[in-house]
This record gives sequence, C-alpha cells and structure tokens, in this order.
Amino acid sequence: MSILTNAIVRLRLLWGRPGLRRLTTNVGWLLADRLLRMIGGLLVGFWVARYLGPTDFGSYNYALALAMIVGSVATLGLDNIVVRDLVRAPAESPAILGSAAVLRLTSGLLAILIAVGVAALLRPGDQTAIALTTLFSLASPLQALSIIDLWFQSRVDSRDIVVARNAAFFAATTLKVSLLLAGAPLIAFGWVFAAEAVLGGLAVIVAYRRRGGRLRAWHPAAARARSLLADSWPLIFSGLLVTLYLRIDQVMIGQIVGDTELGVYSIAVRIAEVFPMLPGVIIASTFPSVVAAREVDEALFYDRLRRLYALVAAIGYLSALAITVCAPWLIYLLAGPGYASAAPMLTVLIWASLFSGIGMARSTYLNTANLAHLHTITVLLGCLVNIGLNWLLIPRMGGMGAAIASLVAYWLAGHGSCYLIPKLRNTGNMLTHALLWPKFW
Repeated sequence: MSILTNAIVRLRLLWGRPGLRRLTTNVGWLLADRLLRMIGGLLVGFWVARYLGPTDFGSYNYALALAMIVGSVATLGLDNIVVRDLVRAPAESPAILGSAAVLRLTSGLLAILIAVGVAALLRPGDQTAIALTTLFSLASPLQALSIIDLWFQSRVDSRDIVVARNAAFFAATTLKVSLLLAGAPLIAFGWVFAAEAVLGGLAVIVAYRRRGGRLRAWHPAAARARSLLADSWPLIFSGLLVTLYLRIDQVMIGQIVGDTELGVYSIAVRIAEVFPMLPGVIIASTFPSVVAAREVDEALFYDRLRRLYALVAAIGYLSALAITVCAPWLIYLLAGPGYASAAPMLTVLIWASLFSGIGMARSTYLNTANLAHLHTITVLLGCLVNIGLNWLLIPRMGGMGAAIASLVAYWLAGHGSCYLIPKLRNTGNMLTHALLWPKFW
C-alpha cells in the first residue's frame, strides 16, 4: 500500500508542474486527433479497398505515391525549423510565418507541374493515372496553410487546431462514404482527396483566427526566407529521400509487377503506417521542451533524449509484437480475402516501423544540435539501399521483396548509419541502449 501511495503522491507532484501538465494535455489532444483520423481513415480506407478491388486500388496508390514523392519537396523541410524559430523568437512570428508560407506556396505550385509530368512520362496514355496524380498534387500548394499548425505546435497548444482539422476530416469522410454508397468511379475518390485538402486549409485558418491570429499580419521578408532555407536545405533533400524510400517501392511495384500486386501491398503499408503515429505525436509535442532543455543544461538535454528514444522503442516493440500475432486475421477483417497475401508483408513492415520511429526520434537531436545535414546522409544511405534491394527483390518476390527492402533500409537509415558517422556514434549508442532496454521512466 505504501508503494502505491508513494506513486500517487509522486504523480500528483509531477502533475502540479505547469510545464508537464501543459505538455501532457497537448499530447492528449494530438493523440486524440491521430486516433480519430486513424480509426476513421482505416475504416473508410479499407471500405474503399474492398470496393475498388486490388487492381483499381493499386492504380489509386500508384498515383498517390507519385504525388507524395514530388510533394515532399514542397514542404521544404521547414517544420522543425519554423517551430524552433518560433520558440526562440516569438515576437518575430509574423515574419517567420509569412516567409515560410510564401516559400511553401511557390514550391507547391511547381510540384503540381512536376508530378503531372512524371506521371505522363511513366504511364503515357494512362489518363486515369495522370488525372489522379493531378488531383492528389493539388494538396501541395495548400501546405502553405499548414504553417499555422506549426504556430500551434510552438505554443504546445493544439486543442483548437485539432477540433478544426477533425471537422474537415469528418466532412471529407462523409463525402467519401456517399461515393461508396452511390457506386462512384475511381476518379471521384481523387476529387474527394483534393476537397479534403481544401477543407483542411480552411479549417486551420478558422482555428488560427479563433486564437486571435491574423493572416494579414504576416509579412514575408526576403532575409527571413533566406535564413529559413539556409537552415532547411539539407532537410529539403532529406525529405525527398525519406519519401522516396517510403513510397518508391509502390511506384516500382506498379511499374515492374503491376497494379494488382501494388493494391495488395498497399493494404499492408496502410496498416503499418498507422503505428508510427503515436511516436510522431510524442516527438512533435516534446520537441519544444528538448530545444528549451539544451538552452538550460546539457545533462537535462541528453536525459530527455534518452527517455524519448526509450519510449519510442517501447511503443515500437508493443506494436510489432501485436501485429505479428494478428496480421492474417487483421487483413481478413479489414480488407477481405482478396488481400490475404498482404499478411506476411504486413508482418515484415511492422518491424520496419520500429526503426522508422527510432529515426524520427533521432531527428529531434539532429535538428536541435544543428546537425540536420547528417540526417541527409543517413537517409541517402537508406534510400540507395532501398532502391537497390527493390530492384533486385521485387521481380522475384513482388510485394514481399519490397517489404524486406524496407526493413533493411529503415534500420540502416535510423540506427545502423549512426556507426558509420563519427559524430553520431554517441547517439547510436543511446539508440542501441533504447532498443536493448527501453526504460523510459
């Protein structure tokens, strides 16, 4: 009883700290946002997969992968850089937000042209693939409004934007369900994707205005834009590389094996991608506190990193073990017997997500310590290995070959590469310790 009493007293003392309470509340809102999107997206997404069948679902994901690869450049790697600058200099937020928004709008418009051109080059005469890629790419220029989300992140206060985003998500989900019930064609789901991007942009504006923010107060500054790009240019390239080694497998399966195999593989990917969401929420919420800790005390900085790495590893292990046991049943329940061959692919991909989560956590250290250029090197190694293994394994093993390639590449990029770069060996040791003994308390 005394142990329980002491634990309760300690929890009350911890909850009494305003910073911890604020962080926990923010994590709760972000987690609720991700969970709602995850559950709604899975239920409707798998309904779409059943409705379209593996071949059309493969065509859908082929175009989506192309749009996401090109669109990754449109974000310009600004997320953590903008949050960092807003934390350090909140008085300069109008110039920071305005400059970042203009940069993303310009790059987003360019991304549409590039994505459609690549689709026409790879699939000449395939009007469906080109049209879908165009519709999916419309989300790229709307990344300019996602800068508002970064403002909320810097304040560790995400309640309003979570409510707004989920209102837009609910509206788009309702549209998608209406299409399913009406027996709509494949291209209609591309239009819904574009509509959701527009609704999401309008929603974040409403949330920002509710907190007293005014878009008219933003004033882009050339000097600030140059400063943002100077800090983020390694992340632009690494962001493209990350998306390449996350999505290039789907493009290569579609090109080499065909859309039917891609449709089956995409089901496994959809499920595996859900589980890094929780680490992503935790990492996004703790990033401002890690930045602040480095300004105060180096020991505190590394202690927070250690706990973050261990927590992400623990979540990764729990997810991987659960899915390994449940994969066949889960695929049958969600997607139906037509996608049964996705189960072994999912088992491999869920273990790959353990290392992708570790890599996400490590980026907190790299961005805080101004070592973002090393992130580019590690991701480049992972991307090259992934493409090479995909080229060798997909013709022989189809989707399973792509899953194995992802596992090796994610481990190399997120963990193994630390031992190839002298400046990251200490970080690699911390990650190894977290993987061997994920004690985060």
